[in-house]
Amino acid sequence: MVGSVSITPSIVWRIILSHIPFNPLGITSDWSRSQEIIIWQIRTPRVVLAIIVGAGLAISGAAIQALVRNSIADPYILGVSSGASVGATSVILLGTFSFLGMYALSFAAFIGATIAVLIVFFLARVEGRISVVRLLLAGIAVSLVLSAMTNFMLMMTKEEGGIKAVIYWMMGSLAGAKWVNIMIPFVVLTVVYTILRLHARHLNLLLLGEESAVTLGVNLEKFRLLLILLISLLTGVLVAVSGAIGFIGLIIPHIVRMVVGSNYKFVLPVSALIGAIFLIWADAAARIVIAPEEMPIGIITALCGCPFFIWMLRKQMYSFGEEN
Repeated sequence: MVGSVSITPSIVWRIILSHIPFNPLGITSDWSRSQEIIIWQIRTPRVVLAIIVGAGLAISGAAIQALVRNSIADPYILGVSSGASVGATSVILLGTFSFLGMYALSFAAFIGATIAVLIVFFLARVEGRISVVRLLLAGIAVSLVLSAMTNFMLMMTKEEGGIKAVIYWMMGSLAGAKWVNIMIPFVVLTVVYTILRLHARHLNLLLLGEESAVTLGVNLEKFRLLLILLISLLTGVLVAVSGAIGFIGLIIPHIVRMVVGSNYKFVLPVSALIGAIFLIWADAAARIVIAPEEMPIGIITALCGCPFFIWMLRKQMYSFGEEN
């Protein structure tokens, strides 16, 4: 219902339900063509994409936090989003992987995210163990380098339309939501969530520490590699369709653990639910705060996430088990 054009709830629901195959409810069309376009082709896919992106970023953040045993880690802080941004920007401005057609953006974002996270984890390893301080510093350094690469590509291009598209995309937006570009993120989210849910016990064991996890049967190196690939794949695909939306993977899992505890059997599904709800409302706020103009959704999530991040640091509520 929310937007520059006011549409009543009854019309919204009837338009949506009328698109059920074969129209079993027998709903007759008594609304205007413009109302149908606004609801079915613009707002509904946007809400569905907000659900997918919010849920995906939340479970990515939860998985990374288990991997490093620290709740101030998320795809945005560890450089994953910056890596995905470099890949996606290269497609928008340079036409990289153009032979892949509509899949080029997602593929390039995945490659960029994977390379970024591998570099960060390599730099953070000290004597075979991951130092949280080095992890955060490496994430900041890699993010800055990757941001510089993105800015360099922007500086070198002469296509104004491409520059505007990249800048707006880098701040995060769901304005480009269409039914055709929702299927890939949905499939990837479903696959990644299912795999993580099946490995909930291993994620719980990681919170006990590396030695305890190995003792209890976790193949640490293989499981870490699996998590890195899953997080990179999911984040890369999501960044490709929504831009760099930060802090969801940071604040949502932490809030969920405060409510349901640290058992990943519950953390994953509840994080997905709360992340989806949060991003739907953040997107609604982005559309109405400066209406009829639209604010990039990354600004809304940053305004919510930064104070929460500072509060976590002040309260020292960011480590699992022993202080890192």
